[in-house]
Amino acid sequence: MITKEWPPDNYGGAGVHVEYLVRELRTLIDVDVHCFGAPRPDATAHEVPANLRGANPALETLGVDLDIVAGLAEVDVTHSHTWYANLAGHLGGLMQGVPHVITAHSLEPRRPWKEEQLGGGYRVSSWVERTAYENASAIIAVSHGMRADVLDCYPGVDPDKVHVVHNGIDTEQYRPMASTAALERLGVPPDDPYVLFVGRITRQKGINHLLAAAREFAPGIPLVLAASSPDTPEMGREVAEAVDELNATRGGVYWLDTQLARSDVIELLSHALLFACPSVYEPLGIVNLEAMACETPVVASAVGGIPEVVVDGETGVLVDYTPDDPAGFESSIAAAVNDVAADPARAAAMGVAGRERAVTEFGWHAIAERTVEVYRAAGAQG
Repeated sequence: MITKEWPPDNYGGAGVHVEYLVRELRTLIDVDVHCFGAPRPDATAHEVPANLRGANPALETLGVDLDIVAGLAEVDVTHSHTWYANLAGHLGGLMQGVPHVITAHSLEPRRPWKEEQLGGGYRVSSWVERTAYENASAIIAVSHGMRADVLDCYPGVDPDKVHVVHNGIDTEQYRPMASTAALERLGVPPDDPYVLFVGRITRQKGINHLLAAAREFAPGIPLVLAASSPDTPEMGREVAEAVDELNATRGGVYWLDTQLARSDVIELLSHALLFACPSVYEPLGIVNLEAMACETPVVASAVGGIPEVVVDGETGVLVDYTPDDPAGFESSIAAAVNDVAADPARAAAMGVAGRERAVTEFGWHAIAERTVEVYRAAGAQG
């Protein structure tokens, strides 16, 4: 398993996916993990080579990938996650003469804003991804929407090689918590139901749209942002300015701008009025599953794989997103939030239905079994 993220350095949905997938895979097969970063006891970690430190992030990534390839023991399959690890998976498969499997969490052509972060490195990341996808033995898409995106972006990929295996959720860990100790420690009023956002500060997650929508929230609805790791300093400043403006005009905005412990996030989810996911691009949106598992209704954009998770009118409310009408999107988010907030009984029923769906449809062990089937099929194809 080749991944940029691995505990304790998980910062996004792909990292969470790999962590839980590996846990369940290890009940079925032997799994070695190669990750980016400092040494740790449960994976082989690879740091940026000294001569590349401070280079464009894309070049740093390539250096780590080559170090991973050089460090691979004898394996039967390489499995990579995100473009950061795709080159290591591709070259590792070639060096070892084994299949390379990719899990598609996102696609560079669908994220043009990454050029803000990577500059010319975005063209490098796009080349890496295209090369890996077009040569992979199998591709696992985390939703049917993601599968359609893969085939649209990379028409040279054989559709028979693209398999849908949804993301999962540990519903024993993600479940409603009665405790409010974390809220009190973080400065969030425990008796005042709030709208919650959890995610990185990136164009993809639509946090700028949520901040604009919050201007139209009904009076008395607080907004809690568990948001850190901005893609660029400019994005961080944009969010800071929007938060300051909101607090000056309506108040009730709580910005938690550091990476929180998982237990803190679960407590925040458990006590939220609703969870807001205004993403403009989202292959699945594992955080929506986390909210649903905590019996929290979801207001989300109807993009990518989100409609495969959130059932409109049953576990939450879906809002259409049109890139050409950001103001309309923001007003629709606000209207959905206000409608859910105005009917607590409906909100509670959505929360219960959401947890039931998370428990019955998105268990990790079944996802691991399906992943092993993909490995075996890829190996059989040679």
